[in-house]
Amino acid sequence: MKRMKWLMAALLVLIFRVYMVQAQTTNGGQNMSTDNSGTPTDGRVYKKYTKEELKKKLTAMQYEVTQEDGTEPPFQNEYWDNHADGIYVDIVSGEPLFSSQNKFDSGTGWPSFTRPLEPGNLVQKTDKSMFMDRTEVRSKHANSHLGHVFDDGPAPTGLRYCMDSASLRFIPKEDLVKEGYGEYLKLFKK
Repeated sequence: MKRMKWLMAALLVLIFRVYMVQAQTTNGGQNMSTDNSGTPTDGRVYKKYTKEELKKKLTAMQYEVTQEDGTEPPFQNEYWDNHADGIYVDIVSGEPLFSSQNKFDSGTGWPSFTRPLEPGNLVQKTDKSMFMDRTEVRSKHANSHLGHVFDDGPAPTGLRYCMDSASLRFIPKEDLVKEGYGEYLKLFKK
């Protein structure tokens, strides 16, 4: 009897987790490569780099933004005005983060998105710097500082994920298969 109660409780927890992930993933079923905990199910392995390796791998600006919580200048960054179809991944780990389909011009000079492509690859933390409370967005596997999320975005989410280009790498839709992100190609089929 105790075992049956335990199994029922475990089943209820699992159902609740699935429900919560679906509620958080209001992106038309685009959460394709993670299980409910955000763990990769597509065989990807996210390498951990030392500070020395990151300093060799990244530009000075990329290192400052991702590792030292810096911010690049608005309107003077690689992706603020990018209109090509594709996905944005973490510059350090390659974790899929955002789709160009959810990108919009926020007028801020940084790439902005209404929702993540893979919510399980993002972690939100309270940021009390700049004399205010903001919500910082970091990548789950690399712990890269990506930017901040605000509640002044457009419909349907009302969110504005304001990211630093220096924390992202853009993969055009025509390179998705070659780069190992072929499962996202279906997002761009008409």
